[in-house]
Amino acid sequence: MSVPRARLLDLVKAQCQLFSTTFNPEGVRTGNKILRQRLRGPALAAYYPRKMVTIRDLQAEFAPLGLWTEDEKGDDRLDYIAARKARGKGTPKKKSTPPGNKNKK
Repeated sequence: MSVPRARLLDLVKAQCQLFSTTFNPEGVRTGNKILRQRLRGPALAAYYPRKMVTIRDLQAEFAPLGLWTEDEKGDDRLDYIAARKARGKGTPKKKSTPPGNKNKK
C-alpha cells in the first residue's frame, strides 16, 4: 500500500513551513544553496590593506591653496632615473609605429 503523491506533497509543504525551508517539489534549480552561504565580500575586502595617504595625495590636496610639500623619496627616484638615462641604462622607448606596420620597410 503506497501513499498518494498529493498527500506526501502536503506533508513536505508543512515540513518546509515548520523548518523555514523552501518548498520545491519539482526540484527546480533556484540558487538557494548559494544564497544561504556567507557573504564573501567582507572577507575579500579585508584581504587587501587599506589605502594609506601618500605624499602625492597631500600635494594634490594642498596645491590649490598654494602650499608646498616636498617628496624626498619621489625626488630621489626621479634623480636615480635621470642618472640611469644619462648612462644609457634607462628603459627603452616605446615603439612609435602601429603594430600592423612591422614589415613595410
